[in-house]
Amino acid sequence: MSKFTSDYMITMKDIVKEGSPILRQVTEEVELPLSKEDKDTLICMMQFLKNSQDPVISKKYGLRAGVGLSANQIGLNKRMFVVYFTDEKGVLHEYTMINPKIISTSTSMTYLPQSEGCLSVDREIVGFVPRYERVKVKAIDIEGKEFTIRFKKFPAIVFQHEMDHLNGIMFYDRINQDNPFKLPENVDINSL
Repeated sequence: MSKFTSDYMITMKDIVKEGSPILRQVTEEVELPLSKEDKDTLICMMQFLKNSQDPVISKKYGLRAGVGLSANQIGLNKRMFVVYFTDEKGVLHEYTMINPKIISTSTSMTYLPQSEGCLSVDREIVGFVPRYERVKVKAIDIEGKEFTIRFKKFPAIVFQHEMDHLNGIMFYDRINQDNPFKLPENVDINSL
């Protein structure tokens, strides 16, 4: 029985920190149809993201703001994550991704000029993290329905960051180790 029920509140003490072996594992596919336990966990994870972005709640409970959270970041070896963010047009996006797969990517790439952050990483890491500018994704939602969606720019970066978590990859693995601000050559790549 998981502690992550729909009325449990995830706080920073629940977030697995870098160095933990589960963050380096390729996560296991989630069994379908989705169990009540998995649904409750996903609801709980989404509520954490909402709480972390709420100035009053995040201050009261000492939450770091997050736009994505994968199951292995709360210690569960499951191929699922949630994302909650506002895009450049001010539109709020909320997605539950179960057993996600990238179907296709753009050839062009992008990166965040200030680097990326991660709830599991408590230190500042500088350097460019090259990501595909656009991705097309297939996943299962919390209702058990398969869907396909395209992400571009910031949403694409968020998705790829969480997808990496499911594959045991940390964002800083993608930074050039010799020169953190060196970008891939022979690729159309622009800052976001």
